[in-house]
Amino acid sequence: MKTINKISFNDIESIPQLVKDFLNQKIEGFENKTFSVDHFSQQIHLKKDSFTSEQREILFNVLNGQLSDLKLSSKQQENLENIKLPNTFTITTGHQLNLFSGPVFFVYKILQTIKTCTYLKEYFPDFNFVPVYWMASEDHDFAEINHFKTENNYYETNEKSGGPVGRIEISDTYFISEFEKEFKDSVFGTELILMMKEAYKSGNTLTEAIKILVNRLFSEFGLLILDGDSKALKSQMKEIFKDEILHFNLQKNSKNKVDFLTEKYGKVQVNPREINLFYLSETRDRIEFNGQKYAIVDRNIQFTEEEILAELKYHPEKFSPNALMRPVYQEKVLPNLAYIGGNAEIMYWLELKDYFSEINIPFPILIPRNSMLFLKEKTLGKIEKLDLTIEDFFQNFTVITNQKILEDNAILKLLDEKENLLINSFSELRASAETTEKSFGNMVKAEEVRQLKSFKRMKKRLLHAEKIKQNELLERLENLFLDVHPAKTWQERVYNFSVFFSDYGYSWLENCLEEMVVQDSKLIIVAI
Repeated sequence: MKTINKISFNDIESIPQLVKDFLNQKIEGFENKTFSVDHFSQQIHLKKDSFTSEQREILFNVLNGQLSDLKLSSKQQENLENIKLPNTFTITTGHQLNLFSGPVFFVYKILQTIKTCTYLKEYFPDFNFVPVYWMASEDHDFAEINHFKTENNYYETNEKSGGPVGRIEISDTYFISEFEKEFKDSVFGTELILMMKEAYKSGNTLTEAIKILVNRLFSEFGLLILDGDSKALKSQMKEIFKDEILHFNLQKNSKNKVDFLTEKYGKVQVNPREINLFYLSETRDRIEFNGQKYAIVDRNIQFTEEEILAELKYHPEKFSPNALMRPVYQEKVLPNLAYIGGNAEIMYWLELKDYFSEINIPFPILIPRNSMLFLKEKTLGKIEKLDLTIEDFFQNFTVITNQKILEDNAILKLLDEKENLLINSFSELRASAETTEKSFGNMVKAEEVRQLKSFKRMKKRLLHAEKIKQNELLERLENLFLDVHPAKTWQERVYNFSVFFSDYGYSWLENCLEEMVVQDSKLIIVAI
C-alpha cells in the first residue's frame, strides 16, 4: 500500500460549499469551532467548567455496565478509569448500527477519532483524551442499515422492525453462509468470518452485534463504545426534554441559524420540528402537540400535559432524541470536545449553535472526517495511460470526458477559430450599430446571439458524432470512472471494510490510521 495523493476538500467539486466555508472559517460565529490547537485549548476550559464530577461518575457506571460483557484491552480499561478524572475529555463520532458496519467510511471516522486523541495528547500532555463511538441504537429505519455490499455481492438480513434497531434480535443469518463462500479463500477471510459469526450469533441484538464487531476491530486502540439507550444517561436530559415538550425550544432557538443557512445555501440538512423527540413503546414514533394533548404519531396513545411530564419524570428512557436533539444529548452526557462526522452531519450540527447557548452546553469543535480511496495499481496505470490525473475523477467528469473525446480535434479547432472571428466581427458591427438608431443596434445583437447559438449546436453535434466514432475510448473512460466511483458514488459509501481487510487484515487498519490527517479534511488516495 502506498499513498499517492491527499486532496483538500476545497479542491473537490462535490464537497458542499457550506462545508468548505466552515473549514475556511467563513461562517460568522463558527470561526473558533474548527480544528486548531488554540481552539482545543479554549474548548478544554469550556468543558472543564461545565461537566461535573457527578456526571463523570454516571458516565463511568454506564460505560462500565455496557462494556462488561466485552474483553477490554489494557488501553480501554485505562481510558474507562480515566473517565472519572477531571482532566479527561472525549472525542466522539457516531454512526448507525449498519449490518457488519455497512460502508467502509464507518471505519475511517472511528480511526480519525482515535488519531485525534493521540494528536491532542502530544499538545496537551496534562490531559487525557478518550475516543468514543456513539451507537445510534435508537434509530428505527431498519431498511437503512440491514445490508452491506462488497465488490461482488450484496448482503442483507430481514428482521421484524419498527422499534429501536438496537433492540432487534438476530434470527436471519443466511447472509453469513453466503459471506463465507465469498471470503473463505481470502488471506484474512477466516478472521472476517469468525468476526461475523461471533457478532451476528442468533439471539444477539444488533446493539450487541455492533459492540462485539467494533471491539474486535478497535479495542487495541482504546476505543470506548457508548449506547445512548440508557435510563441513567437520559435522566440528565429531563429538564431539556421538558422544555422541548412544553416550549418547542430547539425549533425556536435554532430559527435564526436555520433561516441564515437556508438563505445562503438554499436549504438545511434537517428541518427542526416543534417537538424533536420520539416516544418508545413497541415502536419508535414522533411526539406531536395538537393544541390540547400530546399524541404519539401512528399509535393510539395520547397524553395530557400532566401525564406526559409524569411519564418523562418516571420513565425518561421512553423518550428518544431525533437527529437534531441527539447532538444535544451527546454533549450533555459526555465531557466532549469535538465531534467527527460526515459532511451531512456537520451541516445539521451547524443549525444548533444558538440552541446550545440557550441551554448552557458548550458547542463542540466540528471536524469533517477524512475520506479514503483505495485503487489498484492496474487502475492507476490506465488513468496515467489516458493522460488523466486522479483529481480529474473528483471534478465534473462529464466535462473531462468531453474534453478527452474532442482532444486535438481539427474540426473543433476550426469551429473555435470561426466562432472567434464571428465574435470579433460582431464586436465591430455593434460598435457602429450603437451610433445609429436603437432598433438597428438591437437587431445586430439579436443576430449575433442567433449565429453564436448555431456554433453551440454544431459543437454539440460534433461531440455526439465523435462519441459514436470513438466509442471504445468513451467506454474505457466510463469503466474507469466506475472503477474509481463504484455505483457512481464515492467508493467509501459503497464497499464494506471486508473488501480491504480480506487482503491485508489489521495492517490495513494500521495503514489507514497512519495516513489519516487530523488537522485537515482531505481525500486520501492509496495504491494497492
